Amino acid sequence: MRAVDAVMECLKAEGVDVVFGYPGGANLPTYDALYAADIKHVLVRHEAGGGHAAEGYAKATGKVGVCFATSGPGATNIVTPLTDALMDSVPVVFFTGQVRTDLLGTDGFQEADTFGITMPIVKHSFMIQHPDEIPRVIHEAFHIARTGRPGPVLIDMPTDLTRADIDYEPAGDVQLPGYQPTTEGNQKQIRLAAKALANSRRPVLYVGGGVINADASAELTELATSDRFPVTSTLMGLGAFAAPHPQWLGMLGMHGTRSANYAMDEADLIVAIGARFDDRITGKVSEFAPRAKFVHIDVDPAEISKIVPAHIPIVGDAKNILARLHIEYRAQGADPARLSAWWQRIEGWRAQHPLRYEDSTDSEIKPQYMIEALFEATGGDCILASDVGQHQMWQAQYFHFSKPRRWINSGGLGTMGFGLPAGMGAAVGCPDVLTCVVSGDASIQMNAQELATCAENQIPVKVFIMNNGYLGMVRQWQELFWDRRYSSVDPGRHP
Repeated sequence: MRAVDAVMECLKAEGVDVVFGYPGGANLPTYDALYAADIKHVLVRHEAGGGHAAEGYAKATGKVGVCFATSGPGATNIVTPLTDALMDSVPVVFFTGQVRTDLLGTDGFQEADTFGITMPIVKHSFMIQHPDEIPRVIHEAFHIARTGRPGPVLIDMPTDLTRADIDYEPAGDVQLPGYQPTTEGNQKQIRLAAKALANSRRPVLYVGGGVINADASAELTELATSDRFPVTSTLMGLGAFAAPHPQWLGMLGMHGTRSANYAMDEADLIVAIGARFDDRITGKVSEFAPRAKFVHIDVDPAEISKIVPAHIPIVGDAKNILARLHIEYRAQGADPARLSAWWQRIEGWRAQHPLRYEDSTDSEIKPQYMIEALFEATGGDCILASDVGQHQMWQAQYFHFSKPRRWINSGGLGTMGFGLPAGMGAAVGCPDVLTCVVSGDASIQMNAQELATCAENQIPVKVFIMNNGYLGMVRQWQELFWDRRYSSVDPGRHP
């Protein structure tokens, strides 16, 4: 069997039913095998679009997204999606073609050191050295991408090795002695966290995207509603706890609600679950939540105490740990009345500082109104894919996400041009769910070519563009922090 035919067999064994990509000279053998394979291919108009589409597919479905690209410029065009996936913990596997092995290091046509370029921006990368290792590498790549803290994996395949014949045998269980993610969590630490919750008077559950990645929304809700714990989330955690809900404080941080931020500031205990205390949440770290002790639950031990020291660190899978934490907490027999004064304080902030905006006029539609209108029109029952900018934050504030995996956005890297291709990928993965894309007049132009992909493949995304005639968020920062010196934020007329 040709090595590339084995690639297709491995993809099918991993449950892959769709690939986003773009062919070129170095990955033509792979595309030749794809021609006869029972795997759908979405021909994008730019490799970056393919990478972001794979991200959107993965975010919406929870499955591993796959993208094909050729060598050289094809590979460098997926650098941004790879980095985006690393920052937001998205399980994707990208396959890149590479020049023949005898041309490596000779500056051959469309040669680039893809392995070296991408090493800092992936969870793991592979450079195929021998055709016989291709099946093993593929199964290891998918295992690494989807387990522990999810992330991007790259497989770089020299074209001559993919054309070679191999003796293919279906792979058994992946054996990686050096990679054994901790999932269970330490029972002693979980019990300490339960006692801390039972003794707290001003607790807050601080939820990140790790809860969604772990499919732990049900466990989070059971814990939160067991004793009316206030819940807030990061941008990536929206939808992990159903909104609107009496215990939902809204998003926290730079673009969050006042009630969420005030609660964090006055909390005596913060239970962080699948969140990494990034700078958009903490601001000045030395003054962040000065009255609180921290329980930090995360599957990635590198995140524990990286920014904010954890008093009770727990490494493991959020789904497993939250279920056990709930059991341990119920065993404490805590008095629910102890939180009454805390909720009175929170309700006071809510009443005094609600989200609000000036009403629209006959000649001007307020962006917040547009998001509320979209929520009402869809009943909130849609996948909402966002680009990056002011419109992204208005969606986070005014669209109520009642389910996980319905909010698709670029959080950590903040990639303009993400929304349309990511929404396209989400729509391919979830064809029975309405998919809407909200973008700005600047962001949409970053990857507008993927509208052609949607049209050609009849991918029914609904695209809404907020046209304010500016690079809105950049202009806002210039207004607030640069004495209104509006440098290069007016793109002029849009074609």
